[in-house]
Amino acid sequence: MPVDDTSRLIGGAAAGSDALVLGIETSCDETAAACVRGGGDVLSSVVSSQVDLHAKYGGVVPEIASRAHNELIIPVIARAMVEAGVDGQRIDAVAATTGPGLIGALLVGVSAAKALALTWDVPFVAVNHLEAHLYAALLEDPAIQLPMVVLLVSGGHTMLVLMEDHGRYRILGQTLDDAAGEAFDKVARFLGLGYPGGPAIDREAMTGDPEAIRFPRSMMDEGLDFSFSGLKTAVVNHVRANPDVSTPDVAASFQAAVVDVLVAKARRAAAETGATALAIGGGVAANSLLREQFLTACTDDGLHAFLPSRAMCTDNAAMIASAGWYRLRDDGPSPLSTGADPNLRLASH
Repeated sequence: MPVDDTSRLIGGAAAGSDALVLGIETSCDETAAACVRGGGDVLSSVVSSQVDLHAKYGGVVPEIASRAHNELIIPVIARAMVEAGVDGQRIDAVAATTGPGLIGALLVGVSAAKALALTWDVPFVAVNHLEAHLYAALLEDPAIQLPMVVLLVSGGHTMLVLMEDHGRYRILGQTLDDAAGEAFDKVARFLGLGYPGGPAIDREAMTGDPEAIRFPRSMMDEGLDFSFSGLKTAVVNHVRANPDVSTPDVAASFQAAVVDVLVAKARRAAAETGATALAIGGGVAANSLLREQFLTACTDDGLHAFLPSRAMCTDNAAMIASAGWYRLRDDGPSPLSTGADPNLRLASH
């Protein structure tokens, strides 16, 4: 079968529903591979984190990330296939993140995916990392209802997306400066809490008073876009002016300010679009306060809430495989000439 022939995958209803996709994710500092059948049945999901490699630098170092991906990609893929109990003869397509992300890191995953697709004579599918995050909730709740509003919050992106159908979505709002996750990292670094900042702030806030300091809620009543740069500056200025302030109180108050804005805008987006469901995705969606407030808001507003497990919030390859299955079903395979794009944008198809 030619590489660009999708008959093996979508030639018949049974073949399409049972098709097995190997997903590969290397957009930043997680080397991940997963085997997913039919877009939703996760047979394996392996993630090898590089957090320890980057922690001493206070953030991800692109060159170190690329080298680590090179060392880990083959063992991670092999483990995912062993855990799924399959070999190359059983794989129907190979999907990989082509962007956005770190160019060197992306190239490792894309190159590996293309090589495997050629070796196994199966389709290659290019996947947008942001689109994949929209599918994280579907992997764990097949009863998910469309249309729905997805709050996508990570280290590099903060946006509200209306998912009308598979492959049909539009951006309702996004950050004008820092992403929420980026703000968490910067504040955590300033407070000396280490990297990654999200989990560090979450832990520190557990013993703090979220009402101790009234940090600004930027653009709270202005549309659906976000801004967190001013909040970060407010934290720095407050701590410098009050050097004896409690670090847990600062962490809790900062976290409360971020979550208040995220939840308020997600609720507004659902109301303005008439969506009956809300979902969250991305690394910041693992935050304890955000998860709690998100569920409370959905209950109060009569919305169906879709909250992925923490494992599915952070970067993983299961969501890549799932998005790849839908993309292949609807659009067919991607050309092998498709390259990595570190600035790839989310666009409806």
